[in-house]
Amino acid sequence: MPKNTKQIQGFALPLPITQIAQETAQKFIDQVQDFPDKVEKIKLNTLAVCIVDNYLQMMGINTNITASDSWNPVLRLCADIADLEVSGLGRLECRWLRSPSMQCDIPPEVWEDRIGYVVVQFDEALREATLLGFTPKAIAQLPIDELQPLEDLLAHLNELRLNIDQQPLVQLSQWFNQVFETEWQAIETILGSARANLAFSFRRSDPLVGGTNENREDRVRRAKLIDLGMQLAGHAVALIVELRSVSDQKMDILLQVHPTGSQIYLPTQLQLTVLDASEAIFLEAQARKADNYIQLQFSGKPGEKFSVRVALGNDSIIENFMI
Repeated sequence: MPKNTKQIQGFALPLPITQIAQETAQKFIDQVQDFPDKVEKIKLNTLAVCIVDNYLQMMGINTNITASDSWNPVLRLCADIADLEVSGLGRLECRWLRSPSMQCDIPPEVWEDRIGYVVVQFDEALREATLLGFTPKAIAQLPIDELQPLEDLLAHLNELRLNIDQQPLVQLSQWFNQVFETEWQAIETILGSARANLAFSFRRSDPLVGGTNENREDRVRRAKLIDLGMQLAGHAVALIVELRSVSDQKMDILLQVHPTGSQIYLPTQLQLTVLDASEAIFLEAQARKADNYIQLQFSGKPGEKFSVRVALGNDSIIENFMI
């Protein structure tokens, strides 16, 4: 049932706009003086992100504001974005109003790849901001009377984290002993022999790659189907993990995402992200138009933990690993 204005005011939270937030916004708009039409939008986007960041920090929720797209000088100039990276969970969009309104406009570039939306209303002097509420999904025009209380935001983030924590931990070191979790299968089983061989032939002429010597002790590969439901229109993608033992204290890890079935290309904007043990973004890749795979590569030590997130729009799946 829609809420009236008094109900919204009842769970809204006023917060001061800090000096640090003001200085950050000023620094960002100083960088775009040649684009006067961008100045106000970048300023208010930045202040909105800072306000939401301060609130989450007060609530004990870890964020990584500098990893947000809105902190990227090129992206914030090219797109109307006000995202805040919540460590290990994804991007929370922070939209704003200058005065009381019945709705908040949500630009198309942030309709996807968000774990939720928080609406911030500024006072006229830009000294104080009010967090009006939250919604897990939004497009185009968000009615203010449909916002949920901030307590629902905290519950939403907690649920996302619980879902991640409940994911089983894949023990990669056991793969060298030919001990695999059930859902992690041979690449040929997931992609078929022809596509499996082609998937790795572009990287090396090394005879270990290509499937003929997969049982060699220093290298092993497995694949898992990742289904993001409606976002993929019924077509899953394959997450491939290849391990190469460099030494007793070093492991090279290659991650790839491939289309499956009759699909030739990955969905545009599908993301592959590596999160470190503190749930901060470590590496990230995104599919462009006509990409038939994306990949990331890094090294780690035995006992280290990391997570891999495959995301498209508002849907994502996370896999947890221990080297």
